[in-house]
This record gives sequence, C-alpha cells and structure tokens, in this order.
Amino acid sequence: MLINVPETVVADALRGIAAAHPDLTVDVENRVVVRRDAPVAGKAALVSGGGSGHEPLHAGFVGPGMLSAACAGEVFTSPVPDQMLRAALAVDSGAGVLFVVKNYTGDVLNFEMAAELADEEGVRVAQVLVNDDVAVTDSLFTAGRRGTGATLFVEKIAGAAAEEGAPLDRVAALARQVNESSRSFGVALTSVTTPAKGSPTFDLPEGELELGVGIHGEPGRERRPMMTSREIADFAVDAVLEDLRPNGPVIALVNGMGATPLLELYGFNAEVQRVLSERGVVVARTLVGNYVTSLDMAGCSVTLCEVDEELVRLWDAPVETPALRWGR
Repeated sequence: MLINVPETVVADALRGIAAAHPDLTVDVENRVVVRRDAPVAGKAALVSGGGSGHEPLHAGFVGPGMLSAACAGEVFTSPVPDQMLRAALAVDSGAGVLFVVKNYTGDVLNFEMAAELADEEGVRVAQVLVNDDVAVTDSLFTAGRRGTGATLFVEKIAGAAAEEGAPLDRVAALARQVNESSRSFGVALTSVTTPAKGSPTFDLPEGELELGVGIHGEPGRERRPMMTSREIADFAVDAVLEDLRPNGPVIALVNGMGATPLLELYGFNAEVQRVLSERGVVVARTLVGNYVTSLDMAGCSVTLCEVDEELVRLWDAPVETPALRWGR
C-alpha cells in the first residue's frame, strides 16, 4: 500500500488535500474540511461526513454548489460528534445547517448527538438520512438499507439549491426527495484491504464475484462465478428497477469501487445504458467514475435517481469541488 504507517493515513491524506486545493480550509488535527469562503451570508449550509476510505466522498465534494464542510473519520469508522459540531459552527451563517447522513449506525448516532449539541449552540439543524442500497434490508453496519451512491446525488442537488439561496426547510425537502427517488446496487470483484489490517477483509476466491456488496465489504445477496460486464449490468440494473420503478427520466451514476479502471467502467456504462433502453427508462444525465469508493476494491455500483425538470436543473447547476466541477 502507498502509505507511511496506518496510524497517519487519514491525516496524511488531509494534508495532501490541503496542498492540492487551497480553496479549501483543512483542519488536519480535527479532520474537518471547510470551503474557504464559509460561512456564506444568508446561505443554508450542508455538512456531511463518514469514515475515510470512500474518497472522494466526502471531502472531495466540499465547495461552491455542494457541501459546505465534511468530517473525516478513521478508515471505515464514523467521525465523532465534536467534529460534526465544529463543522456546523464553521459554516453556519444563521440560515441553518443540513446534515447529510449515510445510514450506518455510527454515523446516525453521532450526527444525532451533534445536532443536539448544535441546537444548544443556537444552530438550527435539519437532517436527511440516505438509504438507497437495495441489495439488503439490513447489514453488519445498519438497520435498514445502507447509504451509498445516492449520497452524491443528495449532496449535489441539495447543495445547488442552497447555493441559489433556498431556505433550509426547502433544501432539506429536496434532499429527502432525491433520496426517496434513488436506488443503488453494488458488485465486488475483489475484497477491500484496510491499512490497519493490511490484508483482504473478506475471502472472495478468484473467479467469483459478490452481488450486492456494501462499501465496507459487507456481504451482499449472493456469490456467483465471474460474469461478463453485460451479465452484471443486467443483474444490477434489474435489481435497482425492481425497487425504484421510475415513471420519468433518471440520472445514472456508474461508480467505481476504487480499483476498477475507467476503461472497464465506461464499457460497463455502455451495458447499463443498453439495459435501461431495453427497459424503457430514459436517461437524462450520466456520470461515470470513482466517486463512492471502497479503498482498493475492484467492482462497481449503479445508482439511479428519478428526476423532474427542477432536479435536472439543479444537477446541471454550477459546482466547484475537487471531485465535481462544471458550469463555473
């Protein structure tokens, strides 16, 4: 692994983010990343965070048009409430803060505690829980569906609304609409290796894949002998559509888990688009790349979000972050 020692891997990464992106304020000691112009007068702020190891989620989505701040926990471990409170206090202009929380037990509990602490400090907080993964109804880390790729859709679309000056209640309502309109399904071709363990976290024999894997390597629905890209796309998209059943167009995210080349992801996207066309689903926008990763896991996920004209407009709105940047 390209690290110094496991104990400093998160701090080292944050120092690297600070060096590469001077438009962000990076508090390495407290592991909080804030857009440099925060707080923005009159603007509702968005704060998210979670365990490290899913980059560019979440620090890579901090900037105008998306998150106001992000908190980084240890690898696959939730940040603590004090980090979330520090982020909220740094970005609140008096217009309130939306916490975007992926549905993992540690994140949920710690963000709830942070919201209580923020309330005591006079910061108005709303929360949205992202729970888009259709692979399993419960997992090792959650009660209910896991939060995965839809987090990007929530942060982008709600962030755009906040940037336009929408009040906190409206930003929160849009975030919940996006979550309720989104579903995901992931596939692992290899295990993930965490810096602390230094070896694969689960056994996946060569020539097999895990259908429905979680972004921490949680078990999915089943294992099968290796399938073609075409067969995986059929399985993954159908799994999403069994739950989502869109009546309108969708935004499609074809996401890499961290160790799958773009050559393969674009080829997989071609198959995803084929399946959607065959199922009569209109694709309004598509994003392909590594956005919600699992360290060095080979594999991919598909997220679909049913959208109306307003959601497409907010998706297209300018954004300027390390990982998403268009329209400015």
